[in-house]
Amino acid sequence: MKFHIAINLERMNAETDMAAVRDHTLDMVKTADQAGFAVAWAAEHHALEMTIAPNPFQILTWWADHTDNIRLGVGVANATYWHPINLAGEAAMVDLISGGRLEMGMGSGAYQREFDRMAPGVSQKEGHEYMQEALPLVRALWQGDVEHNGAKWSFPKATACPKPVQDKVPMWVAARSPGTFDYAVENDCNVMTWPLTMGMEEAEKYAGLLAEAKAKGGDTWAGNFAMMRHTAVYETEADRAATMDAIRNVLGQFGNLMMKKGDVVNGFPDRVPFEELEGNVRVDPQMLEQNLMFGDPDTVVAKLRQYEALGVDSFIYYASMGLDMDVQKRSLDLFINKVMPEFA
Repeated sequence: MKFHIAINLERMNAETDMAAVRDHTLDMVKTADQAGFAVAWAAEHHALEMTIAPNPFQILTWWADHTDNIRLGVGVANATYWHPINLAGEAAMVDLISGGRLEMGMGSGAYQREFDRMAPGVSQKEGHEYMQEALPLVRALWQGDVEHNGAKWSFPKATACPKPVQDKVPMWVAARSPGTFDYAVENDCNVMTWPLTMGMEEAEKYAGLLAEAKAKGGDTWAGNFAMMRHTAVYETEADRAATMDAIRNVLGQFGNLMMKKGDVVNGFPDRVPFEELEGNVRVDPQMLEQNLMFGDPDTVVAKLRQYEALGVDSFIYYASMGLDMDVQKRSLDLFINKVMPEFA
């Protein structure tokens, strides 16, 4: 099993220095590069301090200049917010600058709040329609001239400039629904999933959906199946307590965005009271420690073995949860030194 890292520039309050956030994020990516992580993923979100990522391609270009081997993943571009020509060109530029390290991920978007601002009048539930039209278009634009008359976009003959360095850029689809798994397999895309805070049964469900999609496609799919979890490795009670406080705070803000409760002021979402979230199990410390990739090194190794047994090819270490930067670094060091060697 290979290991990826997903990390955001994030602030939980206005007192946090953005220069410190910038430097910490880059330090984590450089550490992952030196440790042999396969991919570093940058997200796309807008007008939110908890995920500062208005352009993932800009972030990846920055990381490319400070790393040597780690591949650079768009995790993921929201197709609704991009014109396909722009999307293809931005992505290809990252591939050119990085010497052919781009991993191109596309998705349908997460928050209606963002759609209301970035694509007024479009429902988040329509996002998959934009993604499914844009993905093959991006591939075609990388090859040469394309004229397109579709449901979402129409344009005269055009191509991507520049072209990618790679002959075949790996394409990824963020999948949770059966139809998206089917689409990914049919279109020769790798699959990334995120069970949020739910238990192992959710991960098993995604593995089953992928198996069903592969069977429909004649079992010819040979892509990469990646799964992401919030991750924290700790050996002290102080770091364990800091992790629990951080993830519970983030879940309160995440609940605001997903459930459209509360306000967002200057980019900071109000925290939804725990009792208003979808079942208190989502924020119960014992359940969070069980469901997420939390624990001491031996516990984390045992949990990863479960994902490996499910057929997960790549585990995405999601570092961002509003956790103190020093605790994040200690966690990553423990993962590198005491967990990764067990999978060498």
